[in-house]
Amino acid sequence: MIFTIRTIVGRENNVMNDIKDKIDGSNNTIKAILHAEKLRGYLFLEGDLEEVIKAVQNVPHVKGIIRTPVKFDEINKFLVESEKEIKLEKGDIIEVIGGPFKREKGTVERFDEIKREVDIKLLEATISIPITLSADLVTVIEKIKKEDTDDEIGNDYI
Repeated sequence: MIFTIRTIVGRENNVMNDIKDKIDGSNNTIKAILHAEKLRGYLFLEGDLEEVIKAVQNVPHVKGIIRTPVKFDEINKFLVESEKEIKLEKGDIIEVIGGPFKREKGTVERFDEIKREVDIKLLEATISIPITLSADLVTVIEKIKKEDTDDEIGNDYI
């Protein structure tokens, strides 16, 4: 079975290396460790739950284990390179289609085309906290309406 390990964002490779070092010298039956670059703050370990718990116990930067097994089909989309071109602009309304905020809606605050990251503010959150996600984890629900700026300028001076 495949289990999800929550880590501190940006420390996934450190955690993965620490787990590998820990299980190399033991008779642990962990079959695979996976870090999908698109899914920050998470690792996937394949093995029995008891072995996964032993493998991550006392490893720095591990925040927890999600004890519900994950099917390979659910993480496969993070492994296959996406070909879709995403154009996001500030104010667009999006829906998160993967990760811990799945099915949440938000507005785009910033889009970094080079890193393919989008900063959003969740619409239904009681406290407005910006969240940074991979652009591959969002889909556009409503594009911001662009008004013809030439007409506005002309109307202001008439």
